[in-house]
Amino acid sequence: MKLRAMILATALAGLPMMAAVPAAHAEPPIHTGVFSDTALQGYDPVAYFTDGKPMKGNDAFTADYMGAKFKFSNAANRDAFIDTPEAYAPQYGGYCAWAMADGKHAKGDARYWKIVDGKLYLNYNKSIQKKWDADIPGFIDRADTAWAGIND
Repeated sequence: MKLRAMILATALAGLPMMAAVPAAHAEPPIHTGVFSDTALQGYDPVAYFTDGKPMKGNDAFTADYMGAKFKFSNAANRDAFIDTPEAYAPQYGGYCAWAMADGKHAKGDARYWKIVDGKLYLNYNKSIQKKWDADIPGFIDRADTAWAGIND
C-alpha cells in the first residue's frame, strides 16, 4: 500500500507542471482536416485560376507542399503548382479568410472561394462569405496582419 501511495503522490506532484503547458496548440500551416493530409478537401488549387471554378483533384496527380498533399485534375495543373506553389495555394493556409481577420483558425471550405488580386481566399461557408464580401479589402488587411502574427 505504501508503494501505491508513493506512485500516486509522484503523479500528483507533476500536475502543476502539466497545467503550465498552454492549452492552445499551433495549427498546421496548411489546413487539412483532422484525419487527412489532403489540402482543399481534395480540390485542385490551380483550377480556380484556369477554369474559374472548384474542380476535384485526382489521386493520380498530387504534390506535397508545406506538409499537405494537394490534388490536381490533370498533370499540367500539378506541374504549374510545383513550379510556383505560392501562386496557387490558398491564402492563410486554406483557413477561412473572414475568421483569420479576427486572428482565429476556422476551416476554409473549398466551395466558398474568391480570387482577389491574383490570390485564392476561402471562407467557412456561404453566410460567412457574404459577411466577408461586405469589406474584402478590410478583412484581407486584418487577416494579413493576424496571419503574420500567428506565423512569427
